[in-house]
Amino acid sequence: MAHDPHTAHDDHGHGKDHDAPKAGAPRQAHAGGHHDHHDHHAGHSHAGGHHHADPHTHGRAFIVAIALNAIFVAVEFAYGFAANSTALIADAGHNLSDVLGLLLAWAAVLFGRKVPDERFTYGLRGSSILAALANATLLFVACGAIGWEAIQRFSQPPPVASTTVMVVAAIGIVINGLSAWMFVKGSEGDLNIRGAYLHMAADAAVSLGVVVAGLVMRFTGWYWLDPVASLVIVAVILIGTWGLLRDSLKLALHAVPPHIDMPAVADYLRHLPGVSDIHDLHIWGMSTTESALTVHLVMPAGYPGDAVIDGITQALKQRFAVHHSTLQIEQGTTRHACSLHGG
Repeated sequence: MAHDPHTAHDDHGHGKDHDAPKAGAPRQAHAGGHHDHHDHHAGHSHAGGHHHADPHTHGRAFIVAIALNAIFVAVEFAYGFAANSTALIADAGHNLSDVLGLLLAWAAVLFGRKVPDERFTYGLRGSSILAALANATLLFVACGAIGWEAIQRFSQPPPVASTTVMVVAAIGIVINGLSAWMFVKGSEGDLNIRGAYLHMAADAAVSLGVVVAGLVMRFTGWYWLDPVASLVIVAVILIGTWGLLRDSLKLALHAVPPHIDMPAVADYLRHLPGVSDIHDLHIWGMSTTESALTVHLVMPAGYPGDAVIDGITQALKQRFAVHHSTLQIEQGTTRHACSLHGG
C-alpha cells in the first residue's frame, strides 16, 4: 500500500470550504486505511496538568506597567547623574530594558491574536516565544553594560548623594512592585507573561538593595558600596533571567514543553485499545501557552471511528495539556520510519 504522510489537512476554520461527510454518511479513511484527525480549538483552557491565564486579559496591565516604568526611567536616569550614583543609573538602565521587554511581550500578545491564514496556519502564536527569548537576551546585554561601568568605578568611587538615591529607589520599589503584582496571576502558565513578571519582581528587589546601600553610605561614607550594589543588581538579574533564557530557547528549538511528560504521553497512546504500536510522535510548543502533537497510531483493525478519536484528543488535552493533536491512523501493512531519524 502506498503511504503519503503529507495528506493531512489543517482545517483551522479560515473561511475555506472543506469536504465534509454528509449527515449519516460513513466517514471515509485516506488511502491505505489512514486517517488524520485534528483538534482545533485555539485559546481554550485545559482541565489538567498545566493551567494558565488567558494572556489577552493582560492588555491593561501592560499599558499601566509600560507607562509607569517609562516615566520612572526618565526620572531615575536624571537623578542618577545628579547624585553621581552608578547604582541608580544601573537600576535605570535595567528599568529601560524592562520597558523594552514589556513592549516586546505586549506585542507578542497582540500578534498572538492574529487569525490563522494560508501563510501562517497557526497564526502568530510563536511570537510569544520569540518575545520571551528577546527579553532574556536584552537583560543579559544590559547586565554586561552595568557590570562594566561598576567595575570601572571601583578604583576611585566618587561621592554619592545617598539621600537622593534612597528616595528615588524607594519610588522604584512601589512602581515595580505594583507592576509585578499585575502580572503574577498569568506568570505560572505563560512563559511570556512570566518574563514580564520576572522583570518587575527583580526590579523591586534591586530597588530595595539600592535603598539599603544608600542608607549605609549616608552613615558611613563608604561610597564603594555604590558599585558593589551595581554588581549585586547584575547578579540578581542574571540568576532570575537564566531560567527564562533556557526555557524560551528550548521552545524556540521546538523542544517538548517542560510541563508535558513525553514518556507518559507515549505510554498512554501505546496502550490505547486497538493500538499495536506508535511512531513519529512529536510534541512542541506553538506558543508560550499552547502545545501541539502529531503521532502515527498503528491500528490493525483500521479507523476506529470519530468518537474514539475525539476521546483520544480530549484525553490528551485534559491529562497532558496538549491543545492541538494530529493523529494519523495506519494498519501496519507497510513499514514506516521517521525521516528525522534517518529512516
